[in-house]
Amino acid sequence: MLSLHDIRFQYPGGAFCLALKTLEVRAGESLVILGPSGGGKTTLLRLMTGLLSPDSGEVICGETRLNRLSPEQRRRFRLEKAGLVFQDFALLDYLTVEENILLPSRFSPLSGTISAYARELADRLEIASHWRRRAAYLSQGERQRVAIARALAHRPQYVFADEPTASLDTGRRGLVMDLLLDYTQETQASLVMVTHDAELMPLFQKQLRVEDLTE
Repeated sequence: MLSLHDIRFQYPGGAFCLALKTLEVRAGESLVILGPSGGGKTTLLRLMTGLLSPDSGEVICGETRLNRLSPEQRRRFRLEKAGLVFQDFALLDYLTVEENILLPSRFSPLSGTISAYARELADRLEIASHWRRRAAYLSQGERQRVAIARALAHRPQYVFADEPTASLDTGRRGLVMDLLLDYTQETQASLVMVTHDAELMPLFQKQLRVEDLTE
C-alpha cells in the first residue's frame, strides 16, 4: 500500500503550500489526480515517488518510509519497485525502442523474464513494429507508448504516470488506459495517474483534486 500522512511541501520562495492530511492507495487500487496546469499535480506525484521530499509528514510504500531514505536508497527503490511515466518521457534518443524498454532489467531480479514481457507490452501498445528503431525517430505518441512499456516491463509494485495519454488519439488513449488498469488488477499494484482530462475520472477507484490540497 502507498500512504501519505500529514504532508506539507513548499518550494523555496514558492507562492503556494501543498498540504495533505492522509491518502492511501491499496494494492490493486487506482487513483487519479486532477487539476489545472501548475496546480501541484506533478509536485504531489514527485513526493509520492521520492523525487521530492516533504517539508514534514511521511510517504510510505509498503514497509518503506521514503522520506527516511537517502537519495541513493530512494533511487534504488524507484528502479526496483516503481514504474514511472514522465511528461517528457525521459527516453534515451540514441537507444532503440527495445533498449529503452529493457533499461529496468539491469536492476531487476526478474531480468530473465523481462524481455518476453517487454515484447508483449510493445505488441499491446502497437509499437512492436518499431522494436529496432531509435527513439529519436519516433513520433510523440510513439515515444509516450514506449515510456509506458518501459514503466511496466519490470513488473513494478507501484506505477506513477504523469499525463500518460496527453499525446494520444482517442483510440490509443483507450488502449493505454485499458493496459494500465488491467496491469493494476492483474498484479495487485498501486496505480497513481496525473491528468487534466476529467473524462478519465470514472475509470478510477479513487479521485483527488489538487485544488483541495493547496493553501
